[in-house]
Amino acid sequence: MDPLLLAPAFLLGALLYASVGHGGASAYLAIMALAQVAPESMRPMALALNLVVAGVAAIQYARAGHLQWPLLWPFVVASVPMAYLGGLIDLPEAAYRTIIGLVLAYAALVLWQAARRPDEAPTRAPTLGISLTAGAVLGGVSGLTGVGGGIFLSPLLMLMGWARAKPTAAASAVFIWLNSLAGLAAQRDRLPLIVDDLAWAAPAVLIGGAIGAWVGARRAAPQGLRRLLAIVLIIAALKMLSIWL
Repeated sequence: MDPLLLAPAFLLGALLYASVGHGGASAYLAIMALAQVAPESMRPMALALNLVVAGVAAIQYARAGHLQWPLLWPFVVASVPMAYLGGLIDLPEAAYRTIIGLVLAYAALVLWQAARRPDEAPTRAPTLGISLTAGAVLGGVSGLTGVGGGIFLSPLLMLMGWARAKPTAAASAVFIWLNSLAGLAAQRDRLPLIVDDLAWAAPAVLIGGAIGAWVGARRAAPQGLRRLLAIVLIIAALKMLSIWL
């Protein structure tokens, strides 16, 4: 990988994604695909960078008081083992990517419309069974696609009225970190392929992630977070639909 080409792109991707509590794996995968990085390096690299950015975002949102463990833990318990199992399987086929891309695009449109409404609507917690089921499905998809899963968890929490914008970002950051760790464990045989590139890529995303997470946790208005998340979802949808490739 060319550090001069990819480091600035990784930094910007991390900044945008961290502002909504995400790790940025979808952005890194798209950037590496455009740079024609070897496919066997792409998934472990994206997951490793996710750990850096989602970790920073989780700390920032937790310190700002937005993390709600009672909401998050059922999703995590079910998702982490499924993320590991998904990481053992080859990436999904084009038809599957198309379905995920369309779902993300639809969620982005809904969230963009929701940004016109104040973030004051009452929330209701999902039942334990729903949380566990959703967590298992999202964890499996996360492992299959090489992302941490926040790109799927965030719209679910907000569209279902289970959490407001900043608690959603906080939950997504922790969810992504844990699922990325599980997915990377499944890809551990490929870690030697990315060690040298991590020496420059990790600092780049750390800088971008720290800035984005601070802005998202302490400065951005909820309506702004919804719009940012909608943009992030569109970017991920384009990547999944291979429009950029």
